[in-house]
Amino acid sequence: MRALLLGLFTLVFLAGAGVLYVYYEIQRAGPALEPVTVVIERGTGIEGMGAAFEQAGAVRSGYWLVAAGLAPGDTRPLQAGEYEVPPGASALAIVRLLRDGKVVVHRLTVPEGLAVPEIMKLVGDTAALSGSLPPMPPEGSLLPETYNFTRGENRSAMVDRMRRAMTEALDDAWAARADDLPFSSKEEALVLASIIEKETARDSERRRIAGVFVNRLRKGMRLQSDPTVIYGIMKGQGPLGRAITRSDLDTPTDYNTYTIPGLPPGPIASPGRDSIRAAVNPLKHKDLYFVADGTGGHAFAETLDQHNANVRRWRALREKAN
Repeated sequence: MRALLLGLFTLVFLAGAGVLYVYYEIQRAGPALEPVTVVIERGTGIEGMGAAFEQAGAVRSGYWLVAAGLAPGDTRPLQAGEYEVPPGASALAIVRLLRDGKVVVHRLTVPEGLAVPEIMKLVGDTAALSGSLPPMPPEGSLLPETYNFTRGENRSAMVDRMRRAMTEALDDAWAARADDLPFSSKEEALVLASIIEKETARDSERRRIAGVFVNRLRKGMRLQSDPTVIYGIMKGQGPLGRAITRSDLDTPTDYNTYTIPGLPPGPIASPGRDSIRAAVNPLKHKDLYFVADGTGGHAFAETLDQHNANVRRWRALREKAN
């Protein structure tokens, strides 16, 4: 009888020691000295997850991650996705990441002023997205912004998000527009916003430049915007790659606002929110002209004589720099 009791005690002791050892291992700091990124595909079982984290060097053995996943307590499922494991994270901490679904968040930043073909290339080149590109959307229909996404999001879904964001931004701006604009549709506002976007990168100038173009539209003057000439040549397929010439200005295209009256037939780029707001709430003034001032901004003028003087100063600065 004594031998039987001793045997049972030994078994209980060994079982308890085994449990304590497992709990020690699943809470023990992991071997990673730097952050480790692991991608768990959909449909991967817990053993596959353990193997993936072991192969990445995040755990000493996949067994400990399996043991942590089977430990009593939290019964939420382990979620697929891309995970960044902090240095020294235990198997139990990794399981908590998997249960919480704290996946890596990627960011795709679309700069203001890109043409749609340039934005589509950016989406196509983003490796963390999946799937093929959708058909080319209309120019100006994608909102430049920073978009958060998780690995594997479909490229078509991303482009749809950009289109919805542009529609919402344009709707919001149009609802708060000034009541005396020389155009009557959101589509025209988007065209003007795209020109403003290409003319200046300074937030402080957007509404003033919008005011120049609005003043010209009211007077029936041609807009004479160089970026529209470039778009007429390149159709958004990249920069001109050279200085604009007098021949370019004199060559008629649908977008050349030196040769056509009013606004061009469509946007020449994807404007950001600030340029859209500026287009529908231009600054009220009497300026009809502007030219680069050599500091990254522009010199404005009400009369042609004033403008010509500003142009001479700009040319002198440019010649001095060369």
